[in-house]
Amino acid sequence: MNGPLKNLLVVDLTRVLVGPYCTMILSDLGARVIKIEAPEIGDDSRGFGPFIDDYSAYFMSLNRGKESIALNLKNENDKKIFEKILAKADILVENFKPGTLEKWGFGWNEVSKKYPKLIYASASGFGQTGPLKELPAYDMVVQGMGGLMSVTGHPNSEPTRVGTSIGDITAGLFTAIGINAALYDRQKNR
Repeated sequence: MNGPLKNLLVVDLTRVLVGPYCTMILSDLGARVIKIEAPEIGDDSRGFGPFIDDYSAYFMSLNRGKESIALNLKNENDKKIFEKILAKADILVENFKPGTLEKWGFGWNEVSKKYPKLIYASASGFGQTGPLKELPAYDMVVQGMGGLMSVTGHPNSEPTRVGTSIGDITAGLFTAIGINAALYDRQKNR
């Protein structure tokens, strides 16, 4: 693909919305994106409707333009394949619960030593530190916690969810912006 991110390789360890939206933007900007999915299961959103010819329209809308491979990052042989892909990568994007990649040997501390030029972006619901880091952050939960649901809906109604997953989409945009800033910084400081 053409675009400002042409010739960059993104390893996509994301699922559902925040991460796939971020990596879709990177793909739209010209990066080559290889999505790593769990064998048998794949991205959770493969099961979300509506369906077109047995394929999730939701999944397809967020993962267009990407390549995909099924790897079990708990399996030693699959880890070796993943390492070969990672060795060529410019960017790794993940949205697992904090600590998951560390358990598999691919946390920031391990990966940054092996691949010092790699940009590592994590998009977790409540961050990597702090008292809520272990909690899942569904968009509706974040809308409620942030107060957005109190200003939507009708007068005198219960708190109402915004029609689109605005928290997830915004987080995906901010992740893409952060990655682009890191790319600029990496280029500037070579």
